[in-house]
Amino acid sequence: MKDAPSHFYRRACLRLVLGLLAVWFSVSFGCGILFREWLDAKAPQIGSAPFGFWMAQQGAIICFVILLVVYAVMMNRLDAKHGYTEGQ
Repeated sequence: MKDAPSHFYRRACLRLVLGLLAVWFSVSFGCGILFREWLDAKAPQIGSAPFGFWMAQQGAIICFVILLVVYAVMMNRLDAKHGYTEGQ
């Protein structure tokens, strides 16, 4: 292998990004489009909006912000594990 540690780092980064994108897609597409009617019928309302509508409008954005924080924490751990931390 040409540069094994770098290869494993890139692979781990890609796996992390694809995993987080899959979660975001599931929440935004699944809750907002596929399961909207079911969520409207089974889940309580938030304010005056049905839960499916709320998830389509606000839930996907909140999920995205949470995923940004998870990404930052996980990348810091991954950087430290592979020795790519900033000089101190």
